[in-house]
Amino acid sequence: MPLQDHVESLRAKHAHLEELIDQEMHRPLPDQARLSRLKKEKLRIKEQIERLARSASTLDAVPQSNIA
Repeated sequence: MPLQDHVESLRAKHAHLEELIDQEMHRPLPDQARLSRLKKEKLRIKEQIERLARSASTLDAVPQSNIA
């Protein structure tokens, strides 16, 4: 899977988790354990997206002749 497709997939998962968190928070009795799990997963995905973006920008900065 190309890097950009992977990042887009992660962004879609991140947005879906945001929707699930919003739905859970608006329930009469939100499940705090579920909210915690969803938020941790959302953060994990955000960090993964940021790592991929940093590595992509690093690769873009390296002249192509230096990539083996």
